[in-house]
Formats: sequence, structure tokens, C-alpha cells
Amino acid sequence: MTVLFTDQYQKLLLDLLRLPSVNPLEAGPDDPPSRLPDLLDQYAAAAADAGLRTVRLTAAPAACLDRPGVPSTVRAAARDPRFLVDQPSLLLRLGPERPRVDTVMFNVHLDTVAGHVQPAFDGSRFTGRGAVDAKGPAVALLAGLRAAATHPAVGRDVTVLLQAVAGEEGGALGTYGTRPLLEAGHHGRLNVFCEPTGLRALPRATASMTARITVTGEDAVDDHPDAGHNATVLLGFLAQHLAARLDGAVPGTRVCLAGLHTGRTHNRVHGTGTLLVNLSYGTTADGSHLKAAVTRHVTDGLRGFSELFASTREFARTARDAARITLLGWDKDGLPALDNRDPWAEALLARAGARPADGDPGFTCDAIWAAGLDDAFTTVLGPGDLAVNHAHAPGEFVDLADLEDFAGVVHRLVTLFAEDHRPAPPVRNRV
Repeated sequence: MTVLFTDQYQKLLLDLLRLPSVNPLEAGPDDPPSRLPDLLDQYAAAAADAGLRTVRLTAAPAACLDRPGVPSTVRAAARDPRFLVDQPSLLLRLGPERPRVDTVMFNVHLDTVAGHVQPAFDGSRFTGRGAVDAKGPAVALLAGLRAAATHPAVGRDVTVLLQAVAGEEGGALGTYGTRPLLEAGHHGRLNVFCEPTGLRALPRATASMTARITVTGEDAVDDHPDAGHNATVLLGFLAQHLAARLDGAVPGTRVCLAGLHTGRTHNRVHGTGTLLVNLSYGTTADGSHLKAAVTRHVTDGLRGFSELFASTREFARTARDAARITLLGWDKDGLPALDNRDPWAEALLARAGARPADGDPGFTCDAIWAAGLDDAFTTVLGPGDLAVNHAHAPGEFVDLADLEDFAGVVHRLVTLFAEDHRPAPPVRNRV
């Protein structure tokens, strides 16, 4: 059997893993500065060996952040003019520009979460930040495309686009990486977002929104805790109230309560604080229902808190003022969810070796911006598993065998697309 993920690509992956590319929204005090531009230069050079030409390598325009759906955290970070400049995205193409019906597009992100470490390879397993999410898939993609490029119809009859993007991690959700590229028309009849799925072809991607509940009360000394507003007790109550009310409130959605912070000292009442609630949904309609539920239950929770603590000694002031000092805001909301169907494309993926989705609800990634593309089918597909391979956690890894398998799927998929592409029928998208 021909080996696709050769020593050349093993070395490339180690080189890319050594280059830190932590999204600035994620970076911790121990993370080295991102070298994403250098990483993209190296990736583009390796892609040229596979026959892909650089179409553009540039940062997104600042105007892309003046759009609905851009998280408030991204807008705030972009006040630094270096924020976008230091996070360019790369667009590559194999073959001339062609109509979308004759084009297949791959998307992979090369920014990572925090926790950069020196990589290692023991002959069968790569470890390091980005190994599975998603530098490993990015390199395996090149290995597969290099093999596919030997087919005479690839580049001659069909074109391959490759988006290597910034801005997927840190809650940026593709708003300054993938979204501008797709809106500029850089997509195809078939679009593949390379994320760890265990080689299952997921025709869906959830979207997410983040609620920020903020308390802006007054502090107090611990000798007179009744004199202040106790944000810790108020937000702790709301966290439990929302956990009980939102769990299963909208079928098919998920709720994560996190980021509760008021203070770090024990000898004072902290009058200010925040509680973050992240909510994922599979359809845009479910997202609207879930947002309405959050709004309703925050109001109910504040009423319940005031009733429960009105007669207490230490918390009566907090109970009296709870509604006035508590604000519900949204760091991000209104994002689309992807859920599409196309028997022809799904059969093509199966013939290439991708596994069926088997009802997997999917997860949130940049593929959401492909929702609603006309006459196009989008899938999320890649090696490894987000949980099993410790993506976003210490000890992130990917196995060489999984990268080889993914390269093989890419090779077969592009070859089959070149041999069997046809005018696009209407694609069914759920909203």
C-alpha cells in the first residue's frame, strides 16, 4: 500500500507544532507569542509542492467585525490594530478558477487554544498543541491532495480550494477567518471542514451563543456584610437556578454554565461579578427558543432570589436590589447552525471511505458559515476525536495511522469528485 503521510509530512507537522499559534483570545501568561504568519508561510511552501498556488495571504479587513454575530470579545480585542494583522488567513488553489459546481473546497484552522508545549513524535504518535485540532489534519490534507493531484482530471477538469484560516479558536468562531472567505465566494459544490470527527462525515455543525450575567453592586467589609451587595450569593443562586431550568428546556440543545467570578478574598463582600453561560444549538430556530428561555429564567431567578433572601440579615439589601444591579447581556448570539442533506455528496463521501454520521449532533466550528450556501453541500470531517485525543486539554495527540487514513480519504474524495462531479441539485438545509 502506498504511504501518503511520508517522512516529509511527518517533519512538516513537527515544524508546525513547534511554531506557536495560540489565538490571542486564548493566550495565557505562559504562552509564547503567536507566530501564525510564519506558520502560514511554511504551510504555503509545502502546499506548493502539492501543486497548490497561493491566491491570497492577508488579514481580514476591519469592516468584517462590523457585522451581526461578531462576539463582543472579538470586537474588544480588535481595538488593538495588531489583532487582525497578526492573524492572516491563507487561500490556496489547485487548478484555475472555475464555477463552484466544478470546485471542491477544504477548510482547516491553524490557530490553537492555549497551552503551547514542545511537540514530540515517538514513531506512531504526535503530541503537542494543535496535534489533532487542527495542525495534524491540515498536514494530512496536504498529503492527500498531493496524491490526488496526480490524477489527470484534478486541476484540469475540477479545481481544489484550500482555506487555512485564523480565528477559529477563542470563541472567534470564524468571524474574521472563514466567514469573509466564504462571503467572497471562495467555496465549492462540496465543502469539507477538517475537524476531528473520527472520519465520520457530519453534515451538521451546532452554533453557540454566550450569555454574560453581570452584577454591579457595592462591596462591603466582612464585619458588616449586610452593608453591601453579595454578588457571590446572587450569581451562585442564578447559576443553580439556570442549571435546573435550562437542562433539557429546548430538546437538542446543550447548556454549559462556567466562568463564575466575583473575587478572590475571603474578608470582604464582593459586590460585582459575572456568570457566563454557553449555549449550543443545532438549528437557528432552536437558538431563538433557547435565548428566550434564558431571558425568562434569569428574570424568574431574580424574583426567586429576592423572595428567598428578603427576610435575611446579611443579604436583605442584595435581595432588595437584585433586579436593579443585575444585567443580562450577550457576548455572542444570532449565529447560524449548519444542517444540510445531499444524497449525491453523501454517497461520494462514503465511497471515499468517510464513515456515516450515525445521528451524531455535531459540534460548533467554522462550518456554521456554510449554512445556506446555494447549490452546495458541506461536511465536517477529519481524523481523531476531540475528547479522546485531548483537544483543548493537556496531552493533546494524534496518531500517525489516523493521519494516514485521513490523507487516503482526501485522496479518494478529490479523485472521485473529479470523475463524478455533476450540476448541483437543490440542497436541503434545515433552519
